Amino acid sequence: MVFSANPLSLSVSDPFFDSWLRQNGYPEILEHRPTSATPTTVSAATTSTSAATSTSTSTSTANGFFTSLYSTICILLSLFATNPFAKLTNEDLAAPTPPWQAGFVGDYESYSFPVSSSQAQLRVQENVKRYARNYAWLLVIFFACSLYQMPLAAAGLIFCLALWEIFKLCGGMWGLDQYPTIQQTIIRVAQCVAAVILIYSGVQMALFSALSVTYAGMILHTGFRTLTRAKQASRGRSR
Repeated sequence: MVFSANPLSLSVSDPFFDSWLRQNGYPEILEHRPTSATPTTVSAATTSTSAATSTSTSTSTANGFFTSLYSTICILLSLFATNPFAKLTNEDLAAPTPPWQAGFVGDYESYSFPVSSSQAQLRVQENVKRYARNYAWLLVIFFACSLYQMPLAAAGLIFCLALWEIFKLCGGMWGLDQYPTIQQTIIRVAQCVAAVILIYSGVQMALFSALSVTYAGMILHTGFRTLTRAKQASRGRSR
């Protein structure tokens, strides 16, 4: 099914029409809409035109190769330059987790290289909204794997959690709620002790490793994952 650039262009502006498509669950239409020429595409068109008029075949081939390489690098850099959480809302985090195999992973047809920087940015922001809970679970899994590779960090984290549980239990037994000054002093001391233990055991390195791996995987997955609709896939199965 082919969609025109903006069938309501006489009465609705393009930004409003794009916003309506996002709010009503049609991001895949935005992905296939023709976009305005970017500096990368303009430079690519200029280079390809000059290469076509050139009499040297080797020069045109070299220009086409470097133009394609430059365009690919710009698209990859735009993935990491995009803020993936710009359109993330609390409703997205509260939504049910999409199925891992059918929704999150998909098949080989669910992935393609973005043709422009604007399409890459659109994919990143829309896929983060759609698979936010999947990425959160991946962060937990990678953090657990990091702790498994760093036993000292795992022991430090467990010790700090046990320390806080013991403090809560003793605070209830000793009636520290009646002495707020003493309670706040003990809490500050316990926080300092926990921070020293966490830093010394290397928990921050395990957390940083998990965040780095999860963020890089999320950017690559959202950038190459096409904006396919789950409703269409379910209808295809029912038929």
